[in-house]
Amino acid sequence: MKLGRFELNVLHDGYFRLDGGAMFGVVPKIIWDRLEPSDDRNRILLSINPLLVRTGEHTVLIDTGAGSKYGSRELENYAIDQPRMLVPELRRLELEPEKVDVVINSHLHFDHIGGNTFRDLDGSLKPTFPNARYFMQKAEYEDAISPGSRNHASYNPDDIVPLQQTGQIHLIDGDVEIVPGIRSRVTGGHTRSHQIIEIESEGEKALFLADLIPTSSHIKPPYVMGYDLYPADTARYKEDLLKEAAQGNYVLIFEHSPRLKVGRLVAQEGGGFVFSPETYD
Repeated sequence: MKLGRFELNVLHDGYFRLDGGAMFGVVPKIIWDRLEPSDDRNRILLSINPLLVRTGEHTVLIDTGAGSKYGSRELENYAIDQPRMLVPELRRLELEPEKVDVVINSHLHFDHIGGNTFRDLDGSLKPTFPNARYFMQKAEYEDAISPGSRNHASYNPDDIVPLQQTGQIHLIDGDVEIVPGIRSRVTGGHTRSHQIIEIESEGEKALFLADLIPTSSHIKPPYVMGYDLYPADTARYKEDLLKEAAQGNYVLIFEHSPRLKVGRLVAQEGGGFVFSPETYD
């Protein structure tokens, strides 16, 4: 789709499943199961939707998906299914990995940055995007390198360490314009320095929502994941952001929605918002 003079492509790196109760926190199953039906292990289907932005000056990839470095245990626990993967998706758009010059990681959980690196035929780990600068929040990087007991399982050193060795990591601190028209906005909530990405061109604006609002079923402020380390912060930021997005007619991009991936908000007279999905060629 076009956003001003920028070209945006919502990509696909497959599907996985997580516990529905954990994905919806305090929301009762009788409610969330109507929105996102669960399987016999109480897991809901989630998609992995990285975003490609071509500005004319930069080729920017926002998050890199789950990658392919997982083992049989992860395949079983998360029901990972990848009929389409990130690099073939890029090649479908006639774009080789070497042409990506900026990678932005919303945060450093395995389902968002697993595609940062890959395991070569000789078993060595290498950057998937050898000519890119990888931007990540400084505090998120610190937490990933020295995680606590609650979030240890969410980070995989193999997604980060090879980038340290090649000097491709660029740490940012707070809200920063990474390239002209693309800006980080730290939300906290899900992790200490979780960030969403704001994209603006010629007066049009889009938000890549990462895990602040992972699916279109999480629009309501109380619909906060049990995985969030600071859920009250998520709810507060989300409530303010929804008002801003509706007033500004922003395009919203959901990283984990398996069906409704892109749309806008319409404010209702009695309060609240209705999500209006959009489709693009």
